[in-house]
Amino acid sequence: LHVRSRRQRQMCIRDRTRMNLNTLKARLGTSKRGYKLLKDKQDELMRQFMILIRENKSLREEVEKELSDSFADFLIASAFMSPESMEAAVSFPTQKVGVDIGVKNVMSVRIPQMEFKVDQNKDASMYSYGYAETSAGLDQAISGLSQVMEKLLKLAELEKTTQLMADEIESTRRRVNALEYRTIPDLEETIK
Repeated sequence: LHVRSRRQRQMCIRDRTRMNLNTLKARLGTSKRGYKLLKDKQDELMRQFMILIRENKSLREEVEKELSDSFADFLIASAFMSPESMEAAVSFPTQKVGVDIGVKNVMSVRIPQMEFKVDQNKDASMYSYGYAETSAGLDQAISGLSQVMEKLLKLAELEKTTQLMADEIESTRRRVNALEYRTIPDLEETIK
């Protein structure tokens, strides 16, 4: 009776060892598949990130130039107008501008999509002042600023997108490295 129960215990231990080995092999297979998927995700995120960086750089240079031109026009206008009349001219806008922000999911990164929402009086012009008291430079400055606003919003959207992509790349890189240098080698060593 004692020998039989001992043999049964050995068989039970052997069965448990075999089950644990099969479990470890399954975990190793899952880890290797996960590593490949995460590595592919990391590569695609890097590709999209580089495209965004190039687009961001060119748009930033364009926006900075247009803003510089508009500020120069404001400077010229302020040279011909008194500070009080300049303030009075721009104090009462005819348009109300808001921003609608949506979210788009790109490779598990929730990126913003921004769009201006302009509420304007149909009968009113873009300029809320009379032309007699102001200079043409002020008209040019306001027109230039109104044209650059769409690009400025697009630039803000791109900058936030690149920041979120960079964070996701960093997170994915950590997970890829953990699988490659820690989890998979540990499982292979345990299986051996």
